[in-house]
Amino acid sequence: MRPVDLTAFIETLARQSGEAILPFFRTTLSVQDKGRATGTVFDPVTEADRAAETVIRRRILETFPSHGILGEEFADERLDAEHVWVIDPIDGTRAFLCGLPVWGTLIGLMRHNRPVLGVMHQPYTGEMFLGDGAKAWVKGPRGTRELRVRGCETLADATLMTTDPRLFAGSERPAYEAVEKAVRLTRYGTDCYAYAMLAAGQVDLVIEAGLQPYDIVALIPIIEGAGGVVTTWDGQPAREGGRIVAAGSPALHAAALAHLGRA
Repeated sequence: MRPVDLTAFIETLARQSGEAILPFFRTTLSVQDKGRATGTVFDPVTEADRAAETVIRRRILETFPSHGILGEEFADERLDAEHVWVIDPIDGTRAFLCGLPVWGTLIGLMRHNRPVLGVMHQPYTGEMFLGDGAKAWVKGPRGTRELRVRGCETLADATLMTTDPRLFAGSERPAYEAVEKAVRLTRYGTDCYAYAMLAAGQVDLVIEAGLQPYDIVALIPIIEGAGGVVTTWDGQPAREGGRIVAAGSPALHAAALAHLGRA
């Protein structure tokens, strides 16, 4: 059996999942609130989420039957395997429901519990952000180009992004607000697209809380491949999710941690 080019394979997964998703985008579709059962915030899942993850899982299991899979919508499989795929079919479902093209499909590959390859695909805009931890690049309507962070070093010069500041709870909220007060510009509501823009050198800092592994694993090789830093708020590896901070330089990352560590 010929070896499989993993980068080409993950691109194929992204394209095929995009083909499953796009017929649902900007249409009237059925929405289930996963948060209702637990009394938490609105946590939507759609037919498009399930269709995309089904396509991704089927292709992985056909090609790599011994690999594990951790996905948002269906049961985990073989998480003790050497290789584990981590899937969020639509990261940013709320944006998807509103017709905003700032959602994306996240597909990451872990080897020995370390993220080694990731893609963030936005099929509506035709952008595919990829990284392997050593390099990162984007493919899209303007061709293929390398991704590099812009290396901002101070909070006073930084642009910050977060999905929604209301998602920070308890002591997280004042810790986050201390960073927001210190930066030059803050924007909300872009989910995984914010991390892609950090890797592309458009923004400098992304701060989140309450993330699951499938929300961040695919993004780690992209951010690190572009020269950025991504950890938890206490400086630990980000692969398990939780409270996450990504920055375009070590100095900016340290400055953000000085505030966030108070949480």
